[in-house]
Amino acid sequence: MSAGRIGRRAALVLPPALAACRAAAQDTAVDLLLVLAIDASGSIDADEFRLQREGCAEALTHPAVLSAITAGPRSSIGVALVEWGAPGGAATVVDWHRIEGRPSAEALARAVTEAPRSRQSWNAIGDAVDHAAALIARAPWPSRGKVIDLSGDAPDMRSLNPVAVARQAAAAQGITVNALAIEGGRPGLTSTYEETVIAGDGAFVMTAETRADFARALRAKLIREIAARPGGSTPA
Repeated sequence: MSAGRIGRRAALVLPPALAACRAAAQDTAVDLLLVLAIDASGSIDADEFRLQREGCAEALTHPAVLSAITAGPRSSIGVALVEWGAPGGAATVVDWHRIEGRPSAEALARAVTEAPRSRQSWNAIGDAVDHAAALIARAPWPSRGKVIDLSGDAPDMRSLNPVAVARQAAAAQGITVNALAIEGGRPGLTSTYEETVIAGDGAFVMTAETRADFARALRAKLIREIAARPGGSTPA
């Protein structure tokens, strides 16, 4: 067989092989990359911190949240947990986990409740957004949907990179920054987060009236975020 004929034959074989590789890569994708960025600053005492961690675990394993996840085209999302507070000190306390059903969600919930608390102070929301965006950039799976879900009980105070700059940079990377305002003794925080924190397509703020209300608010927020992913479907 001549070299020319071999070359033509290889050209005919190669496209299907490339298509198979692309299909395999797509099989590893998730419907959504979600970073839960939780306030661990000095204003959060031990009981409040426990409520937040338990609220995250409860929300991630709730049947309505799992139903929303499995309704997606790939029936899976990637989730990581970040704690923030200190200027430049945001920390990944639970790295990426893939949720594709109850067992994987329960494994993530255990990791969330068992991870040591990071050392934080003040309220550096801009630095938290920067950290979460960098975490999304190096996620182990591709996804069209990218969300930073930031919760807190105070406005930005001491960021090295102001939140106004950080949220614009995140939106430029195709990331939506949503917020959960824990109003408590700071009425008006929801409006502050609407004006200064959220960014990107479909960004929104939800309100938890108290720490005890955190789990309910986060659960509702997760369902809305998962339903809004590109190509996703709205769960009943």
